[in-house]
Amino acid sequence: MSEGGEGRGAAVTAAGGRSVAGGSFHGVVGTGDHMTVVQVPPGELRPVAEVDAPGRLVSLPARHPGFVGRVRELAALDEAFGAAGTVVVQALHGLGGIGKSTLAARWAAGRAENPVWWITADSPAALDAGLAALAAALQPALAHLPAEQLTERAVQWLGAHRDWLLVLDNVAEPADVAPLLARVAGGRVLITSRRSSGWHDVATPLGLDVLSPAESLALLGRITGEATAADGGPELCAELGHLPLAVEQAGAYVAETGIGVPAYLRLLAEHPAEMYGETAEGRDGDRTVARVWRITLDRIARSAPLAGTLLRTVAWWAPDGIPRTFLAGLGTPIEVNRAIGRLAAYSMITTGGDHLAVHRLVQAVARTPDPQDPHRRAEDIEAALRTATAVLEGRAPRASRDPGGWPHWRALLPHVDALARCAPAGADTYATARLLNEAALFLKSRGEYVRAVPHLERALGQVVRSQGGTSVPALMIRNNLAAAYQDVGDLARAVPLLEGSLADREQVFGEDHPGTLTARNNLATAYRDAGDLARAVALFERNLADGLRVLGEEHLDVFVLRNNLALVYGTTGDLGRAMPLHERNLADRVRVLGEDHPDTLMSCNNLAYVCWAAGEYGRAVSLLRRAATGMTRVLGEEHPYARRTRANLARALRDAPDPGSVQDQVGPDAVAELQGVDAPGGGAGGHPAEAGARDGGVEAGAGVGDGEAETVGGETGEGGPGGGGAVAQGVVGEFAGDGAQGGGEGVELPVPEVGGEPGVEFAGAEGAGRQGERGRGAVHRGLPR
Repeated sequence: MSEGGEGRGAAVTAAGGRSVAGGSFHGVVGTGDHMTVVQVPPGELRPVAEVDAPGRLVSLPARHPGFVGRVRELAALDEAFGAAGTVVVQALHGLGGIGKSTLAARWAAGRAENPVWWITADSPAALDAGLAALAAALQPALAHLPAEQLTERAVQWLGAHRDWLLVLDNVAEPADVAPLLARVAGGRVLITSRRSSGWHDVATPLGLDVLSPAESLALLGRITGEATAADGGPELCAELGHLPLAVEQAGAYVAETGIGVPAYLRLLAEHPAEMYGETAEGRDGDRTVARVWRITLDRIARSAPLAGTLLRTVAWWAPDGIPRTFLAGLGTPIEVNRAIGRLAAYSMITTGGDHLAVHRLVQAVARTPDPQDPHRRAEDIEAALRTATAVLEGRAPRASRDPGGWPHWRALLPHVDALARCAPAGADTYATARLLNEAALFLKSRGEYVRAVPHLERALGQVVRSQGGTSVPALMIRNNLAAAYQDVGDLARAVPLLEGSLADREQVFGEDHPGTLTARNNLATAYRDAGDLARAVALFERNLADGLRVLGEEHLDVFVLRNNLALVYGTTGDLGRAMPLHERNLADRVRVLGEDHPDTLMSCNNLAYVCWAAGEYGRAVSLLRRAATGMTRVLGEEHPYARRTRANLARALRDAPDPGSVQDQVGPDAVAELQGVDAPGGGAGGHPAEAGARDGGVEAGAGVGDGEAETVGGETGEGGPGGGGAVAQGVVGEFAGDGAQGGGEGVELPVPEVGGEPGVEFAGAEGAGRQGERGRGAVHRGLPR
């Protein structure tokens, strides 16, 4: 008990262990174990509306020395915050490392609002701390008030004033800032976040993209020096996808070590895991692309466990144009949608309609094993590669010569190319070999022979390693690779490959097996292209006789064998035997396949060559007109076959020795109309295989190989006296001048079941060539599963 104070006869008493008694005095009395007494000068706790901001109160990060470009983005921010009146809130979002904070700081530094206040708001606690610091800066005398009181006073001040700018950096969730934004009625708020979604109730989203190539190179040069950046800088920036953080990380490493940009590129290729996490001395180790994205995935995985699997899978495909349907089998529809949504929300991927996109550097990191990163374990990345391959292989159309499947192939091919480029060959499976074989056949169908070769070489390597050099898949791909070598004019590699393939087939399957007939046909085309006509004629004659005996006269493959023999007869000048075979083939194909089938139209083209060589110019032009209009209608104006047949028709109309006979066949109006196809872009002028000989009739020209004839192919080109250059089914060759020799290609025949293995459909491209250009070999379609 304590006693104290006195006044006017009264006594004040108190009792207890923490008792306090007072008399006639003024001051602060406190009791308790924990108590803070804050002395506030008189008048400082006035209403916030009466508190003005000190002159030019600015709190921003230090000016970034590497800031470059972003002129368009800075202007967009100026425009977005140009409205007056109520509070304006913009959420600047983008992938981690894309430069959101750097851009926000640069833009805010030029603003006239007061105060301009930066808060690192990656958590609710951090946001509160930043607001408390603002309140203390507005009224330093209140700096010792409890933090929660300062936070509340800052929110009240913002709600009572208008001319201020608040930057909330690295906001994790829109809900973290929603309570604050609901209480402010004026001013400007710029939010930066990796989140791209969820802002509709609180802010207007504004996406940020990577730097332009010029800007990223300027950033690299600012760090390393322009001379250093000039040597390999564009390649490095492209490899890093023009991501600012990655370019800074690489530039700092180059500048510190002095190794030069080319050496850094080599290190990145040889040791990607270490380099994605490596930075220069003195830089923030958490500010590397690997660490930034790991933190992001940690957060995403808590609510969407499938997200890591999805990201590792799309890492093996092209960065753009990924159909959402590719991901359907990774989990339930709800799981897949949740994973896509969360990854997109944090800008790890972007969504647009039915397709997804992902930054190429995100892909590179996601497919690079790192034992320290739970999202990049080696076994998970290998499983994702197998999944990515299976998805593509399962969606590859099996009839790559069918124009109906070409739109699907065009959408699929970038992803096949990306997988082949990014995956190590040693990790290839049989599914990879099947996929690459099919992709090569589609490329052949589009006339892209050079691109087809590496796919076939890699596919062959896989099946030889896994199944042996004389296995059915190995024999098939060897044949297709030989055809591709013929396509690019490399007979030195094509002929030995075909000779070995024929010997192996005769030993494994026997001389009458359809696969053996195919191998013999393809070798004959190679001999013909190499100028060894005697051996070519002998093999073609034997093949047609054996094909008639084994397959029968109505078999589609017999049509190909007959065509090939007719073409080689034409090449030797034996038009008397060539023309009846072509006429028989055209009649049979019209009857069996129809007037508009590409094979039928090729027979029109091939018969036209013989007619031209025999002096039947009107008949030749009529057949070429039928082929050109049909190919354009069926395959489209830009298809190589359509361009080739139009070019042939244009040359025939231009160079016919007897124009009157041509007009008698097709009419003067048709002549005038069809001569227009020889204009630039109409046919002959734009094709790379245009020929040279112009004397004595029509130009020599090259045929474009058909990537995949149904079940068969390999029809060769022809060159007769004053004519030549005929093509086979699936390939359109150009007319040849005197002495020109057509090219061509063979096609595989179907292989029936052998030893319980499923039947295999073979297909190939056929063609003719201009003088000096080699023809193409046949191709297999559909490796056994």
